[in-house]
Amino acid sequence: MKKNWLFLSVLFAFMLILAACNGGGGSGSEKGTETDNTEKSGETEKSGESEATNDSLLPMEVTNEGEAIQGGTLRVGLVASSPFQGIFNYELYEDAYDSDILAYMTNSIFDVDGDFLITDKGAAKLEVDTDAKTATVTLQGDYKWSDGTPVTAEDLIYPYEIIGHPDYTGVRYDDDFRNIVGAEEYHNGKADTISGITKVDDKSIKIQFKKVSPAIYYGGDGLWGYAEPKHQLESIPVKDLLASDAVRKNPVTLGAFKLDKVVNGESVQLVANEHYFKGKPKVDKVVIEVVPPTSIGEALRTGKYDLATSYPTTQFDSIKSLENISVLGRPELSYSYIGFKLGKYDTTAKVNVFDEKSKMNNVELRQAIAFATDVEGVAEKFYQGLRVRGNSLIPPVFSFYDETLEGYHYDPEKAKELLDKAGFKDVDGDGIREDKDGKKFSIRLASMAGSETDEAIVEYFRQNWKEVGLDVQLTTGRLIEFNAFYDKVQADDPEIDMFMAAWNTGTNPSPAGLYSVGAEFNFSRYVSPELTKLLAAIDSEDAMDQEKRSKAFREWQEYMSDKAMVVPTFFRTEVIPVNKRVKNYNVDYANLTELQDIELTADAPIK
Repeated sequence: MKKNWLFLSVLFAFMLILAACNGGGGSGSEKGTETDNTEKSGETEKSGESEATNDSLLPMEVTNEGEAIQGGTLRVGLVASSPFQGIFNYELYEDAYDSDILAYMTNSIFDVDGDFLITDKGAAKLEVDTDAKTATVTLQGDYKWSDGTPVTAEDLIYPYEIIGHPDYTGVRYDDDFRNIVGAEEYHNGKADTISGITKVDDKSIKIQFKKVSPAIYYGGDGLWGYAEPKHQLESIPVKDLLASDAVRKNPVTLGAFKLDKVVNGESVQLVANEHYFKGKPKVDKVVIEVVPPTSIGEALRTGKYDLATSYPTTQFDSIKSLENISVLGRPELSYSYIGFKLGKYDTTAKVNVFDEKSKMNNVELRQAIAFATDVEGVAEKFYQGLRVRGNSLIPPVFSFYDETLEGYHYDPEKAKELLDKAGFKDVDGDGIREDKDGKKFSIRLASMAGSETDEAIVEYFRQNWKEVGLDVQLTTGRLIEFNAFYDKVQADDPEIDMFMAAWNTGTNPSPAGLYSVGAEFNFSRYVSPELTKLLAAIDSEDAMDQEKRSKAFREWQEYMSDKAMVVPTFFRTEVIPVNKRVKNYNVDYANLTELQDIELTADAPIK
C-alpha cells in the first residue's frame, strides 16, 4: 500500500509540474541507439508468467477491405523527440531513427527466417565451410543499384574495406570484425587489402576466418550483411564519408525505394526503385516525417500517417479504440537497461579499459540499485502488459533466452542489506548514506529526454533510490536530448556514473558486439578475463553443438546478472499502428510484409 501511494503521489506531483511548464500529456521515446551488424544480436521475448511480453496481446497481421489504387504515397511518422542524424550508410549509422529510414532503401544482401537464421532467399546466398573456416557469398542474380549500375563482387568487398580502413570513424570495427584473417593488418596500415577476403568471380567472394561458430549463420563472426556501391564511394576518402553527399543526400542503394529529397533532421521523401531485384514497389512514394511523441496519437487519429515507428507504449490507450487504424504488435528485438560507468574506451587501441577505482566499481552497490528499482510498479501502472520486467540481457524472442533466470525483483529491504554490507551507511542521520570512508556520496544519472511520462518515471526511480538512502542526481541537472545523451555516454563523460538506455539488438543473439573487450558499444566499459572467456564460449567452434551453446549462453547470463554492470529493466512489445487504407500488413518476423508489396486502398490515409 505504501509503495502504491508513493508511486502515485510522486508521479502525480511531477506530472502537475510538467503540465504547467509544457502544457499537455504525452509519452516517451522508445528506442535507444541501435547496435547493428546484420549479424547483430538477436534477442527478444518469451518467458515465464509475467516475466515475458505476452505476444498475444495484439495481432501481428491485418487485412483491410477495398480495391487497391495504382501507386500512391505511403506516409510514415518517425516518432522522435530529436531530429534524425541522416547517416544513410550501414557502416556508419548508429541510432534507431536512421535505421528506420534506411530500412526503406536497404542494402541488405541476406534474408533471414523467423528464427533470424540466414536463408537463401536474399540477394546473396551464404555457403559456410566449417572445416576450412571460410564463407562464400554469392549474388543470386543480375542485380542493379538504384542508379542502374550492376551490382558486382567488388560491391560485396567494399564495405569490409570501409570498416577495416585505418581512417574508419564508425563503431563496427570490433572483435567480431577482427575475426577476419588480415583485418587487423589492413586496419593497422600494414597491408593494402584484407588478405582473408578474395574475389572468386564477378558475383562471388570468399572470406577466410580465424574461427567459425554458430554466430555466422546469424550474420556474426565478422560476416557483413550489406553491400556498398563502390562506383559511388571509392573516390571519397573513408575519413570523409560521414559528411559526404553520397551518405547524406544521394546514397545509391539496393532496396525497394531510393532517396529523393531530404529536409535535414525532419523528413525524407523516397521514390520507388525501378531496379529493385524483387520487383518495383506498388506504391510510388514514401514520405517519412519526424513527429514528437506527444503529437503522434492525434496525428494518427486525424489521418496524417499510414504507419508510425517507435510508437510510445504509454500512449497505447489513446489509439487502441480508433476506428481508422489497426494496432499490431510483436516482441521487440530490444531491451531497456541501467548501465554503470566502470572505465573508458581507448580510441587508439580500440579496446575497453576497466578502471578498478571507478566510483561504481562495487558490485553490492550496483546490485542494491537494481533491487531498489521498482520496475514492476512502472510496468503495471504505465505499460498495460506491453512492457515487463527484464530478467536477462537476452530478449525472449531468442531461443537462448532463459526464463528461469531470476534477475532483480523490486526488494528495497534487500537493497538496504547490500548497502550496509558494502559499507554505505547514513553517518549523519540525514537519511542519505555516506561512502565507505564516511564522506558525502552522490551518484550522477544520465537519462534521455522524452515525454512528461518518461520524466515522471525517472523521478520515481530517483525516489526509489532515495528510499534506500542513495542520493541520485541528474547529470546536467535535467534529462538529456537523445543525440546529446548518446554522445556523452559513448564519450565516457566524467559527469556520468550511471545511465538509463536501451539496445535494439538486431537478429544475432550473440552478445559479443555489445560486451566484448573491443566493442565500442560496451558502454559500461567493464571487461574481465572471465567475461571474455564466457563470450568466446558462446561463439566458439564447440558451440556448433546446440546444447553446449545453450549452456554457454546460460553461464554468460548468470555472470552478467551477478556482476550487475548492466541491469536489464524492461522487455518490450512493439506497438505498430496501421491506417486502414493499407490493404495488407504483417509484422510477424517469420512472415513480414515486404515493402514492394504494400498497397493502398485510398488516395489519403483514412481519418
